[in-house]
Amino acid sequence: MTDHPIVPHQKAVYYTLGCKLNFAETSTLGKYLADKGIQKAKAGETADVCIVNTCSVTELADKKCRQAIRRIKKQHPQAIMIVTGCYAQLKPDEVAQIEGVDLILGSNQKMEAVDYLLNKEFRNNRLAVAPIRNDSVFVPSCSQDDRTRHFLKVQDGCDYFCSYCTIPLARGRSRNGKIADLVQMAEQAGREGGKEIVLTGVNIGDFGKSTGETFFDLLKALDRVKNIERFRISSIEPNLLTDEILEFVALSKRFAPHFHIPLQSGSDAVLKLMRRRYDTSLFRTKIETIKSILPQAFIGIDVIVGTRGETPGYFAETLAFLESLPFSQLHVFSYSERPGTMALQIEPTVSPSEKQERSKQLLALSEQKLKAFYHLQTGTPHPVLFEHTKRNNKMYGFTDNYVKVEADYRPIWINRLIDVTLERFNEKNIVFTI
Repeated sequence: MTDHPIVPHQKAVYYTLGCKLNFAETSTLGKYLADKGIQKAKAGETADVCIVNTCSVTELADKKCRQAIRRIKKQHPQAIMIVTGCYAQLKPDEVAQIEGVDLILGSNQKMEAVDYLLNKEFRNNRLAVAPIRNDSVFVPSCSQDDRTRHFLKVQDGCDYFCSYCTIPLARGRSRNGKIADLVQMAEQAGREGGKEIVLTGVNIGDFGKSTGETFFDLLKALDRVKNIERFRISSIEPNLLTDEILEFVALSKRFAPHFHIPLQSGSDAVLKLMRRRYDTSLFRTKIETIKSILPQAFIGIDVIVGTRGETPGYFAETLAFLESLPFSQLHVFSYSERPGTMALQIEPTVSPSEKQERSKQLLALSEQKLKAFYHLQTGTPHPVLFEHTKRNNKMYGFTDNYVKVEADYRPIWINRLIDVTLERFNEKNIVFTI
């Protein structure tokens, strides 16, 4: 660790792995530090502080975290290295073995980095591992890194304890902010120029455990927020996506017809092994209900392949089930062994080569479904919210139902809703060009 005191007017770099929730929390942490005078380093600047917000959803995620820590430390060798997030929460001793790490903070302690950096006693040459804890405090956050899209954390933690998952260990029990406070944060995002807010959390449909409110109450309150043009609901459990919510989205002018729903397996036997809280019949009904009242809705589905107990026959059931559903895109994950999970007691296991083959089949199905969905959008009018990113003199944005659109770069379109008719579909890049 550096031996100089941590004072304002220093520079910090941030690196975030994993979910949108992590990105929202990193953004809030960055704002806290900026308020204390520690600004975000610009490209090419040498940083005094490096903060890596980690993920631990799979063994591959752990590996990427270790690589990122080493790479960033090499780029900023004199900087104080702080590692936080789920990997730090679950495996602090393993993180401590990485050369160059100065401070380890668990998932619920990210914002304490500010206190450490402003504490003059934090100058010695030893590794500091803050006592890792799983508390019940909800720490609000809202990403402000993108002028167009904000990520508003509305909920944290999970009470489900699925057999393959360590999230309850990494994030703690389900808890949430108060609707009144979250509405204020959304209003602030609107005043700062944000046009779209994505509602994030670990299990957002479970909203209300801390405050006695409901997720539906939150949606109704946010729908009245001024200046925000569009809200999106991030991943929500199928058993918590009620018909009441779907009907509300269908009537709302601000909530986008875009749903991200975890299935994880299309085999009822595997769903039981996973300890999921629904079956394929409920899932099918949910998808068909969406399509009946929101026919142009984009539906993304999470699937895990190669879990313990997933026989070839059970995978065939998953593939057939998905082929029969009118979804838009799959997010495919290969099962990864997680220490401390109940899934480790399940047999048989699936070989890495078989996991790869199953992933390949589902990804091919996903591309087929996505192209079919895009073709159905040809000739339809939609508002597109264009982002500030510029690549090869092109700019990009998304429709309300999450169709990607490419246009010649026009600065005047940045962060504006532009009404377009989707006509020229580039099937190779899966994007509409206007």
